[in-house]
Amino acid sequence: MLGPMKTLACERCGMRVFFENVACERCGAALGFVPDELAMGAFEPGADGPWQRLREGAAPRRPCRNYVQAQACNWMLPAGDADASPYCLSCRTTEILPALDKAENQAAWARIELAKRRVIYSLLALRLPVRSRTEDPDHGLSFRFLEELTPAQPVMTGHDNGIITLNIEEADDARREAVRHQMHEPYRTLVGHFRHETGHYYWDRLVDGTPWLERFRALFGDERADYAQALQAHYEAPRADWPEHFVSAYASAHPWEDWAECWAHYLHILDGLDTAAAWGLKLASPGGPPVTAKPLEARAGSFAAALVERWLPISQFVNAMSRSLGLVDGYPFVIPPPVVEKLDFVHQVVASSARAAGRRRARAQPAAAAPATLQGAEPCNAS
Repeated sequence: MLGPMKTLACERCGMRVFFENVACERCGAALGFVPDELAMGAFEPGADGPWQRLREGAAPRRPCRNYVQAQACNWMLPAGDADASPYCLSCRTTEILPALDKAENQAAWARIELAKRRVIYSLLALRLPVRSRTEDPDHGLSFRFLEELTPAQPVMTGHDNGIITLNIEEADDARREAVRHQMHEPYRTLVGHFRHETGHYYWDRLVDGTPWLERFRALFGDERADYAQALQAHYEAPRADWPEHFVSAYASAHPWEDWAECWAHYLHILDGLDTAAAWGLKLASPGGPPVTAKPLEARAGSFAAALVERWLPISQFVNAMSRSLGLVDGYPFVIPPPVVEKLDFVHQVVASSARAAGRRRARAQPAAAAPATLQGAEPCNAS
């Protein structure tokens, strides 16, 4: 199973806990997420050194420095070498922060890091490579969270050769919603930004210069088309027929943006399916048997069947529940057949990468149990 956003529990008392929790409300244990296990650990905090794991036989762990000093993280590291980085796998990828002497910047940074950790969780569950540029200068990933100090020097959210920049204004719900309306976007979230921008990064890592490139061009178009000209043309006159071919209007701007939007949507669906499955969601199906939520397995089969049979009923439920609560649709998308084919391609690329990672792990740890494997056209209308 892929496993993004599975349910988490306190190791000491078994109470359900959540991804951002730092303490169990029932037994008081300190909580810390252990990324190499994709699980929440329960700990007895140490004064300055490692924290003792409360699960019998489990090794101690060190809290991320941003956990104990800034309350902006809840991830753990191996106790290991005291000279190793004091930051967790996620925080090591953060390269530049805004001025944290401003209270509003401190709050924005904490919200941004939480969204980033959620996406990195999913990337780790997919066995995709996640390394900082300090650890891998040529192929690593880094994030720069910048404050726009003057309109004359705007901060543009985007990706460039492994560096992802985010304007910290995106952490302000009101301002982000205003931009969403201004840009005529149905969906704009912090998690969505990270999903989209990591899509650009993994295009460089998994598609460019590989045997996948020819198939990519057949589905998405030739990425060698001038990017700046394509964006200018899009903003001057977006394609009127985009709903028939793309997951969003912005995806129609350039093949790179089409890939990044589909990548983000693929993660969106995977995390939604796995969360619903972890919570045991079962939905009534008029005229048929109930639909039981199931995660997407990591085998590179057809993605279309899972999209229609698993995700469509859940997305309809999400929208119905949102409307009942007086909110906008949680899933404001319609997926035409060409996008289903593109999502299937993303699934095949991810599955291939996961299989390669599994083989590398098996060679490095020949006695370990065999790793789990990655599972994969009609329009899908969630309204």
